[in-house]
Amino acid sequence: MNMMADMMKSMPMAEKAGMEMPMMQQCIEACSAAAMAATMCADADAGEGMGRCAAMCTNTADVATAMMRMMMRPTGYDMAVMTAMTSACMAMGEACAAECETHAAMSEHCRVCAMACRAMVEACSSMMSSMTSA
Repeated sequence: MNMMADMMKSMPMAEKAGMEMPMMQQCIEACSAAAMAATMCADADAGEGMGRCAAMCTNTADVATAMMRMMMRPTGYDMAVMTAMTSACMAMGEACAAECETHAAMSEHCRVCAMACRAMVEACSSMMSSMTSA
C-alpha cells in the first residue's frame, strides 16, 4: 500500500484536475477489492447455476476495473466524465450488492461480494463529494 501512496503522490495532475489524492486512493483500493470479490463470486455463481448473479458480478468487476484504471491516469481527467463514471460505478455496485444480498444467507461468497460492493459505493460517494470542478 505504501507503493500506491507513493505513486499517487507522484501524480500532481489529479489535484489540478479537482481530485483529492486520499479519496482517490481509497476509491481505487475499494474498486480493486470489489472487482476481485465480484470476479470470484461470479465464478462460484456459475458453478451454482445463479446466472443473473454471475452476470451482475461480472459487470461489476468490469465497471470497477474501468473506474480504477481511469483514476490511475489523472492527466486525462475530464470532470464531467469522471462524475458520470463514478455515478455508473456506484449504480453497478448497488445493483450487484442488492443481487448478492438475496443469496447471502446461503452463499458466503455472495455475502462477501455484497460487502465489497457496498464499500466501493461508499468510497466512490466520498470521492465524488470531494471532487471540484477544475
